[in-house]
Amino acid sequence: MAITKSTPAPLTGGTLWCVTIALSLATFMQMLDSTISNVAIPTISGFLGASTDEGTWVITSFGVANAIAIPVTGRLAQRIGELRLFLLSVSFFSLSSLMCSLSTNLDVLIFFRVVQGLMAGPLIPLSQSLLLRNYPPEKRTFALALWSMTVIIAPICGPILGGYICDNFSWGWIF
Repeated sequence: MAITKSTPAPLTGGTLWCVTIALSLATFMQMLDSTISNVAIPTISGFLGASTDEGTWVITSFGVANAIAIPVTGRLAQRIGELRLFLLSVSFFSLSSLMCSLSTNLDVLIFFRVVQGLMAGPLIPLSQSLLLRNYPPEKRTFALALWSMTVIIAPICGPILGGYICDNFSWGWIF
């Protein structure tokens, strides 16, 4: 493969590992957040004075917003660049996570879960794309295998961590 201005050379060494870890952590964070609140709904609902049925919107709002954001990721990445969109998504995802943890009523929490879902949507497709772009072709299968572990492990850890945090700390810490 010839290296041109639009095709940078694959990364190597420590830089490649740092990029892999950063992209995998972003994916882990997104996947963890999709399941961590599942076991916390009764605690969150009780604290915010809502019914458990109303509290399920904490899960649904994130999932729906996430699903809406994924299909537009490609177009947004073309317009502003993959790396820039990835960094914006991680930044605003983190900010919306903080705002979720500080919510004082269910409506505010649901609003910030929607924002969080919209920001989380691009993380998986962008992390895959950036990972593949930075690995040489002969190592891409290995890179995707490492990255895929986060997609498998995070949803398993979510309910466990969510339950532990709610039982031992405050529900806000799950975000």
